[in-house]
Amino acid sequence: MNETTLNAYPVTSVNRVKRLHERGSYDHAQIHALLDASMLCHVAYVIDGQPYCTPTLFWREGTRLYWHGSSASRMLRNLSEGEPVCLTVSHLDSLVLARCGFNHSVDYRSVMAFGHARLIGDPAEKARALVAMVDRFYPGRTATLRQSTEQEIKATRVIGMEIEQASAKIRTKGIGDEEEDYALPIYAERIPVHTVLGAPEPCARLMPGVERPEALAGYREGRRLDDAVLEAHRSTFQA
Repeated sequence: MNETTLNAYPVTSVNRVKRLHERGSYDHAQIHALLDASMLCHVAYVIDGQPYCTPTLFWREGTRLYWHGSSASRMLRNLSEGEPVCLTVSHLDSLVLARCGFNHSVDYRSVMAFGHARLIGDPAEKARALVAMVDRFYPGRTATLRQSTEQEIKATRVIGMEIEQASAKIRTKGIGDEEEDYALPIYAERIPVHTVLGAPEPCARLMPGVERPEALAGYREGRRLDDAVLEAHRSTFQA
C-alpha cells in the first residue's frame, strides 16, 4: 500500500510506523524541521551482506540530503552506483522514570529517511555542496575563509540522496503509568535533557585584532544546540 499527499512523503511498508503508529508523521514540514535541527546523522547500508552504520555530518536542501567524508571511506567507495541507504537522526528530550519498569521510557524526536545515495561527480555541484557543507551550519562563513586547495577538495567526497520515503516518530508523553499504579507509593519523574552550547573558546593562536564574527552570534553560551542549528539552516536556505 502506498499513500501520499502533496505535503507528505508516501507511506509504504518500508517507512510506515508500525508500533505506536499514532506517534508517526510523514509530513514534510515536521520531518524537515527535525532534520534541519540536527548536525549528526547515522547512515546505514549493506556491503557484501555486511551491515554498516556510519555517523557523519549532513544537511538538507529541499527533499535532498547531502553528507561528506574522506575519499578513503568504505561507505563512499560503495555508493557511486546508487546504493539503498537509510539515514536517521534523533533528539533525546527527556528521561522518563515510571512506577513500573515496563513504563520507563524517554521522550524523543526522530526521523528515518530512505533513498539511493550517489557520489556527486559534477565538479560545479560538488564545489557548491562543499560551500553548503560549511554555510549550512555557519551562514556566510565560507566567503571569509582561505579557499580549499585542489588536494583538499580531491580528498573530500560528497554524497547526495533524494528522500524517497521518510517518517518521523515523536514521543512527548512524559510519565505514562497504568491508572491503578498512580496510587502506589513509588517515586516517578521526568528528567528533561538538552544539548546546550558552552562558552566559546577562541583559538590561542589568533592573530591580534581578530574578533569573533557577528555571524556566529547564534552560537552563544546557554543556547540549545538544536535551536541554533535550525536557525542557521533557515538563514542559509531561507526555508
